[in-house]
Amino acid sequence: MSNLKKQIKANATAVASALLLSAAVSNTSAQEKTGILGVDHIGINVPDMKQAVNFFTDVLGFSAVTNLGPIPLDNTWKKNNHMQSETGPVTIKMIKAGTGANIELFEYKDNKGSLQQPGGDDIGASHIAFYTNDISKSVAYLKSKGVQFLGEPFLMPSGDTEGETWVYFVTPWGSKMELVSYPNGKGYEKKNPATILWSPKDVVKNQTEKSDLKPLSETEIKSLVEGHLAIWNERDLKKREALMSKIYAGDIEMVDSHFVAVGYKEINGFVDGLQQKSPNSRFSHIKAIDVNHNIARLYWQNGTPEKPDAVTGMDLFVFENGKAVKLYVFVDNKN
Repeated sequence: MSNLKKQIKANATAVASALLLSAAVSNTSAQEKTGILGVDHIGINVPDMKQAVNFFTDVLGFSAVTNLGPIPLDNTWKKNNHMQSETGPVTIKMIKAGTGANIELFEYKDNKGSLQQPGGDDIGASHIAFYTNDISKSVAYLKSKGVQFLGEPFLMPSGDTEGETWVYFVTPWGSKMELVSYPNGKGYEKKNPATILWSPKDVVKNQTEKSDLKPLSETEIKSLVEGHLAIWNERDLKKREALMSKIYAGDIEMVDSHFVAVGYKEINGFVDGLQQKSPNSRFSHIKAIDVNHNIARLYWQNGTPEKPDAVTGMDLFVFENGKAVKLYVFVDNKN
C-alpha cells in the first residue's frame, strides 16, 4: 500500500493530465451524436442477492427499487454474452445509490462462471467510489458495521487530485469499493479548466440552495411579468439586456409555434426584429395578470396608438428560483 501511495504521489500530475486530455478529445460533438447524457447505472454480479441488497440498504443506506426475474436465459444469449451454457436464470435488482448513478445487481442461479473476484491488476477489474463529506466519520461507521478496509484514508498531497482523500473497502462478497472526499475541491480546479468533473457534492449543494429559496409571492410574479412587458417595449439594446438579467433566467426558453429561442441573445434578436418591423408598436395588457403558484398568464395586445390591438395573444410563464425559465407564446389568429 505504501508503494502504491508513493507512486500515486509521484505520477499524479501526469496521470490526471492524460485523463483531462482524453476527455477533451472525446468532445461534446461526439456526445451529441451518440445522444448520451451521462451514466445511468453500474452493473455488478453478486453471489447472493439477499446479502448484497442487505449490504447496500442496511449498511450503506441506499434503496432497492426495481426487481426482475428469475429470467431464464437461452443458449444464444449466453453464447453472445460469453457465459457458461449451464448457468441458470438471472435475477436483477436496481439500487438507488443516493445522488448519482444507480447500481444494478445480477444474481445467476447455479452460476457456472468464475467465482473468483478479479485482482487489482486484472483487465476488467473495477470498483465503485462513494462520495462523503466526512470520510473519517464514514470509515468509523462502516467499521462499526463490520466492513473491512484495505488500509487507512490517504490524502493526495499534490497534482490534479490534491485535496482528495480516499480509501478502499471490501463488500461481504469480496468486491472492492471506495470512499472518496474532497470538500474543498481538487487541485486541478485551481487552473480554471474548461471542464469540471461531475460530483454528487455539487448536486446536493445545488439542491440545498434551491430548497432554501423562498417561493415567489403572487405580487412578485406579477411584478416580473410587468418587467417582461417592459423588456419587449424597450428600444435600447443594452437597457433591454439589463432588464432581461433581472426577469429571465440565463437559459430561458421562449417557445413559439414556429421556433424556440434560448437565452438572452436569441430572444433579444427576435424582439429587435419586431421593433424594426413596426417601430411605433407597443405591447400592453388586455386584462389582469393571472398567477397560479409558479405559473403566470399575460393576455396582451400589440399595435400602434391608432390600432393598439393589431395583434393579440397570451404569454405563459414558468418561474423557478426567482426568474422566468420558460415562456410560451400564443398568438391569436385574426379573422
